Amino acid sequence: MSVLEQMANVWRIRDLRRKMLITVGLLAVCRIGVYVPLPGVNVQALGQYFRGIGGTTAGHVLALVNLFAGGALGNGAIFALGIMPYISASIIFQLLASVVPSLEALRKEGASGYAKLNQYTRIATVFICFVQGSFLARTLYRIPGIVPAEVLDSWFGSLKFLLTSGFLMTVGTLFLMWIGEQINEHGIGDGISLIITIGILARLPVALSDLTAQMATAESQQEAILKTVLLIGLFLAVVVGIIYITRGERRIPVQQQKHVRGPKVYGGLKHYLPLRVNQAGVMPIIFAQSLLMFPLIIASAAVRPGTGSEGGLWNRFFNWVVLVFSERGITFTYVTLYGALIFFFCYFWTALMFNPKEMSENLQSYGSFIPGIRPGRRTANYLEGIMNRVTVAGSFFLVVIALMPMLVSGGLQVYRVAGFYGGTTILIVVGVTLDLVRRVNDHLEMRRYSGFTAGVGGRRRSRRY
Repeated sequence: MSVLEQMANVWRIRDLRRKMLITVGLLAVCRIGVYVPLPGVNVQALGQYFRGIGGTTAGHVLALVNLFAGGALGNGAIFALGIMPYISASIIFQLLASVVPSLEALRKEGASGYAKLNQYTRIATVFICFVQGSFLARTLYRIPGIVPAEVLDSWFGSLKFLLTSGFLMTVGTLFLMWIGEQINEHGIGDGISLIITIGILARLPVALSDLTAQMATAESQQEAILKTVLLIGLFLAVVVGIIYITRGERRIPVQQQKHVRGPKVYGGLKHYLPLRVNQAGVMPIIFAQSLLMFPLIIASAAVRPGTGSEGGLWNRFFNWVVLVFSERGITFTYVTLYGALIFFFCYFWTALMFNPKEMSENLQSYGSFIPGIRPGRRTANYLEGIMNRVTVAGSFFLVVIALMPMLVSGGLQVYRVAGFYGGTTILIVVGVTLDLVRRVNDHLEMRRYSGFTAGVGGRRRSRRY
């Protein structure tokens, strides 16, 4: 079946068609808000400032924040903070729910407990947004030329701009959070993930435009063609590899006990317990990047430019820190620390999200067991050992994906488009796309239509390790 026929099947189902239109409409509203500037901000001056610091450490940090905000930060828009404050609050409460007994009890209550945790997350989001928005308005928008001097001519004007900007950016993030919840309820796909994905894809035309301009000014046409072909082939290889690992899982055979009820025998079925290879997802890369940014930001603010080696011991130390922790430098120390942190956070996040003891108890309560393994502690140890070995493969995969943008940008001298060859961006985009295709396939197969994966083996198949 052709792709056009499969797309036609999507639009034949009234409920699925309505969900798709609602999702597209709400995502369009998100993109409109990216171009609504804050009162008093000179968008042209802000754009020039971003272009001027493009090769610096501050420019790298702001470019990463601007990428997840869908370009709203560079436009001085009310969506400048994006949806990341809500993501930060969600991560905080996920971690707290694993160590705080009261929050862990709420998580085990089911729907009511998750509703309370979601309410706490929203309250934390408000505080995070207002703090980040006020800090952003005080540091970035007070740069000369970005905000007119008459707006900041007095302490009252400065305070008014600070509070107004912080409030509007907080409202913008809460509005994005509300849109994400509406997509979850009335649309299709995970709303928060789709908002981040659309913001990332919106930066792709800008990156391709820069790449085209760079290829046009290349020394020879043959070199430009060779680099373009290499970039396309590398991109396809990265996407295929991410799909392969993301869908990969280690299947544990599980046997259900037989129950005799009168003349009939129930149970005895065989099924599998899937353990994902990339159990931690994109979180280890985010944690590692955030942790490595702190010494870089502190050292960049403390170093005294222009003094060189004569600036004293501390100045030489801060210059060394900037050199070591600069991602664009691709130093051996930075790569080693980056890879080690990704390995650590892979195991850390997997340990928080994967509980072999609880899984063993659930199998035993449902009358299931792993053949050859005793129920209880033996089963928990067996699952933990397999998960540790599987996490090694997932960690190596994340390290390669995280280092790919640095290798592409350093080897081929393409910077903006390099972010789409690995790191958090491509993982998020591919993961969200796979999830969206899976949900659409579920709707189609439920109504006996062929899904998008029908041509590659019918129903979805996961890789086995």
